[in-house]
Parts: sequence; structure tokens; C-alpha cells
Amino acid sequence: MKRHVHYEVAFEDYLRSRGVPYVAVDEARKAVFVGTEVKSFDFLVYVPDGRKLIVDVKGRKFGGSSRRWKCWVGQEDVDGMTEWEKVFGEGYRAVFVFAYWLAEPTPTPLFDSMHHHGGRDYAFLAVWLNDYKAGMKLLNKSWNTVNLPSDYFKKVFVPLDRLLETGP
Repeated sequence: MKRHVHYEVAFEDYLRSRGVPYVAVDEARKAVFVGTEVKSFDFLVYVPDGRKLIVDVKGRKFGGSSRRWKCWVGQEDVDGMTEWEKVFGEGYRAVFVFAYWLAEPTPTPLFDSMHHHGGRDYAFLAVWLNDYKAGMKLLNKSWNTVNLPSDYFKKVFVPLDRLLETGP
């Protein structure tokens, strides 16, 4: 977790405000497996029903000139989360949480609730790693980024409130 990144700080505040147990990961401590550096994730989240989530928070702005639910990630993020699922093993599932800073009031049915922190409103939408991998398309070869088509994203995202209540 990067304490200077407002999206991650807002996500942590969201978890605290709901009493969800978690561990924030210190990104300064990179893990190395078999001589290869694996990209860090941001949080381990322990859902009250016993599920354990490996969370990578992706901050995106929504509003103003950006009116799309952007859901791109680096291929390195996908590869790293895949590796972390293997490392932690059974009982742990990797999930991307897209933390949308709602830069202006935007009524939309895409999320159940907003979280207010630091003078900003956020919506949190989650996509399971396996769903992301199943639908991802190359976005930019030189940046090595992948993305989900909008229609597919709308089918597979889960509002974070629901994910933390109901499970997979």
C-alpha cells in the first residue's frame, strides 16, 4: 500500500469504517521468487464469512473529461496476482478493486454506495482475477497494458459492498 495514494487510503478507510479486518502490504518490501521479482498487491482482506482476498487497488478518476469506467491494468499486475494466488494457495482469491474517484456528482446504477473520504467521493467495484483474465484484451503494447471491454466489465464487476457481504 502506498500511503500517499489517495485511492488506496480511501479504500483502507472504507474497510476500517465497515470493521472489515485487513493487512496493508508494505510495497517497499518486494518479494522475490526463484530469482524473479513479483509485483506486490495492496491488501489482504479477511471477509467475515471466512474468505481471504488478495486485493490490488487500481485508482481511476470518473467525471469531468473522464466519463468512462476505466478498468485497465498492467500485464505485470495480472501476472503478479496470478502468482500470489499460487503462493497463498487454497482459500485465497485475487481481486482487482477499482477505486473510482467521483470527481463530480454522477448518478449511476453501476454501484450501490459511495464512500466519502478526504473531501472526495469514491465508488469501489471489484473484478475477480479469473474473470479479468477471461475477458482481457491488449490495450497498449508499448505500455504492456490490458483492459476489459465495457460490456464485459459491466457483466463481471461486483460492487465492493456486495462482495464483502455475499461472497464469490
